[in-house]
Amino acid sequence: MSWKRILFATWLLACWTVSALGQTLPKVKRPEDAGYSTERLGRLTKFFQGEIDKGAIPGAVLLVARSGKVVYLEALGYQDREKSIPMKPDTIFRIASMTKPVTSVAVMMLAEEGKIDLLAPVSQYLPEFKDVKVGVEKNDASTGKATLTLENVQRPMTVQDLLRHTSGLVYGPFGNSLVHQAYNQANLFDNNQTLAEFVTKLSKLPLAHQPGKVWEYGMSVDVLGRIVEVASGMPLDQFFAERITKPLGMRDTGFYLSAPQTPRVAEPQVDRATGRRPDTTTVANLTKEKQKWFSGGGGLLSTGMDYAHFCQMLLNGGELDGVRLLSPKTIAIMTSDQLPPGTLRSGFEDLAPTLEMGQSFGLGFAVRTDAGHSPLVGSAGDYFWAGAYGTYFWVDPQEKLSGVMLTQMPFPQSGPYRRAMRELVYGALTH
Repeated sequence: MSWKRILFATWLLACWTVSALGQTLPKVKRPEDAGYSTERLGRLTKFFQGEIDKGAIPGAVLLVARSGKVVYLEALGYQDREKSIPMKPDTIFRIASMTKPVTSVAVMMLAEEGKIDLLAPVSQYLPEFKDVKVGVEKNDASTGKATLTLENVQRPMTVQDLLRHTSGLVYGPFGNSLVHQAYNQANLFDNNQTLAEFVTKLSKLPLAHQPGKVWEYGMSVDVLGRIVEVASGMPLDQFFAERITKPLGMRDTGFYLSAPQTPRVAEPQVDRATGRRPDTTTVANLTKEKQKWFSGGGGLLSTGMDYAHFCQMLLNGGELDGVRLLSPKTIAIMTSDQLPPGTLRSGFEDLAPTLEMGQSFGLGFAVRTDAGHSPLVGSAGDYFWAGAYGTYFWVDPQEKLSGVMLTQMPFPQSGPYRRAMRELVYGALTH
């Protein structure tokens, strides 16, 4: 091959690489071209701008895509209200538990490569969990006080249990049982620990439930993050970057930021009652130098467009712009009901994977199983999740649409905004 041909081939490869890393979803010329009403989409802007104007939320980035194209993208209000920094489309948010679907995709990628067996005991990858016990509360007849006794597991906790939150692992702040109290005392959200150190610490605590019996949201996906490290032979941040975010063109998604990215981070507004900002440091440091714990359950930062890339990959059956992460059959099983009949369930309002809400849980997401039961508009088969700092997304395969809502506010305040986002987006559909 002549030197000119070599140079030309090198140039083509460089152009392809830049294109792949810089890809973005195209935008429709008019919402009507994608079956949306421009006037009705304006209601979405009006609602959120009204909440910003009255001081309820600092700002938001809202994105709706249909059939692979962006129908609506607005940056409203403030990235930082107290500093009068306006919100921008590329503002970076702490997405908290919207990290969990990304970690679940990583697990399924390794399962497709034969490196993870979903029905294998967790102890096959993390021997620390081999002798884990279940904590059972019993009342002392003489004192009336509850005591914790330890029982053997009826069957081992599996990787599938971690993916669908039936592992028996919980979040300490989400309950008052003696097991929850033990979790709180163990300092599990320590940013100065590695994932390996976290797993060792967690494995010494009892499970709250027998594996497979109860759906309870908890630290399962952080354990999955460590399994990804063990199965892949690389740190979780490296696996995400090399295998998921860079291939999908998610340039602003990661566990930490570069110096040029830092000024783009959204901040929650000061709470008028306390005079302080809500704490957002639980699982997210912002600089690589300070980062030790890569929380697969809640540590990522991202943007609206970046997460829209991830949603579109899911909607496309595991592929985006020629980059395939998963097969369509794997996406199908991830977004199917994975909770056995008789599983005890609880949850948070519209996120609850309960029969009463017509919802269940797959491998990484809550899944809508029925057109009815839930008062919220949607489609059977759509799937979704949210984050502790006010973020939310959903994917609707029937309508070929996805929605991303990024704000920074305390989770208890975010429910009405998640629900409004859904109602207003579907309310703007014309066909």
